[in-house]
Amino acid sequence: MALIIAGERSGVGKTTITLALLSLLAHQQETVQSYKVGPDYIDPMFHTQVTGRPCRNLDPILTSPEYVKQSFLHHSQGVDYAVIEGVMGLFDGVSLGQRHDYASTAHLASLLQVPVALVIDCSRLSGSVAAIAQGYANFHPQVKLAGVILNRVGSERHLTLLKTALDSLQLPILGVFSRQEDIALRDRHLGLIPTNEIEDFSRIQQRLTKMAQESFNLSLLLPLLNAPQTSVPPLWDNIRPQLPVTIGVAFDRAFNFYYQDNLDLLEHLGAKLVFWSPLHDTQLPPELDLLYFAGGFPEMFAPELSQNLPILKQIQSAIKQGRTTYAECGGLMYLSQSITDFKEDRWEMLGILPTETRMKKRLTLGYRQGTPTGNHPLLSTETIIWGHEFHRSQCEDSSPSPLYQLSDLYQNQYQEGWKLGSVYASYLHLHWGTIPEFPQKLLRQNQSLKTLN
Repeated sequence: MALIIAGERSGVGKTTITLALLSLLAHQQETVQSYKVGPDYIDPMFHTQVTGRPCRNLDPILTSPEYVKQSFLHHSQGVDYAVIEGVMGLFDGVSLGQRHDYASTAHLASLLQVPVALVIDCSRLSGSVAAIAQGYANFHPQVKLAGVILNRVGSERHLTLLKTALDSLQLPILGVFSRQEDIALRDRHLGLIPTNEIEDFSRIQQRLTKMAQESFNLSLLLPLLNAPQTSVPPLWDNIRPQLPVTIGVAFDRAFNFYYQDNLDLLEHLGAKLVFWSPLHDTQLPPELDLLYFAGGFPEMFAPELSQNLPILKQIQSAIKQGRTTYAECGGLMYLSQSITDFKEDRWEMLGILPTETRMKKRLTLGYRQGTPTGNHPLLSTETIIWGHEFHRSQCEDSSPSPLYQLSDLYQNQYQEGWKLGSVYASYLHLHWGTIPEFPQKLLRQNQSLKTLN
């Protein structure tokens, strides 16, 4: 069956409650597969750290409804429990096609036919909690509310008022959480601080486990979590491996925004992934065919990146020799001439792209639909793609060879991305699940360059 942990709105504590549930199941040595609705990278890092299994993103815009269903059923095979963390408020999505809540948690619930546990922030509620719960339970006939989780309950007296108000609805209370100040997860300008920057996360996880033991009604909750065991074909079953390629995947505190499906697809195609750190390593791994830089927080570690001269020189040399390089968002910033951080300090970077990047107050955020330009050798110009932007930095100069013609959901159009020799860089985050030709051609491009050299 599985269960979606949803919020009445953003900021109600659904991530903390989801992590508490995952921590408890991991503590009990249950095998649990977690999922995250939407394009988020950081929440899945927390899930993965807790469960020991890669969290999977479920996003029908970046992929497709069919891919979402197949991925969910495929990755639920052979595990005890499946838990999905929602995005924003339950019905908060985008207007696309015939739906005004496309890609919302409610959309995923109806698509996967999975019930919802609604997290309600009760800190300023008493009797009104019933009106909220009843409204959410009856708003959409295809969304089944399995129960509510009451968060930020102030006292036993407060809980009595809430339970009395909910009695007439006959809606199960799956958990009751008091206000927890000691496990607040820290954040920064793009969301939560990732787990690999939290030194005491093991202590936080222990606290989450204890909180879950005290707060969930497990006799009601656990039967809802049983993972579906419906057999489906493996993902990319009809795609055959290509020639072997060794890919250097930049992975550390500065670069870690990778969709697990993208890494899996590269391995399915025959690539060997070698993880290394632009922050700490002084040498590139040997015999790399291709460099892959994801997004992350290079602006937070710009001094360390700038001062690691040995690795900067090695990367510069490799790219000048024609090494195929693919970079998204933070990776683009690393390939630029410099990063100017929020304090207006300028830090020199790789100097590959003829532009500097600068941190801004304005957040660029949202889904993008686009078509590749004629400069893009990895996708045909007829291909329609969907990606996601999420950054506060901007390039100081326009690209002379953009990769994409993009439009946002409000039909604002612009060109984006950089093509420079064998370097492809863009602010656009792509999920390759439904465009496997992209990594296929990326690997073939590398083979072509090796042949020419």
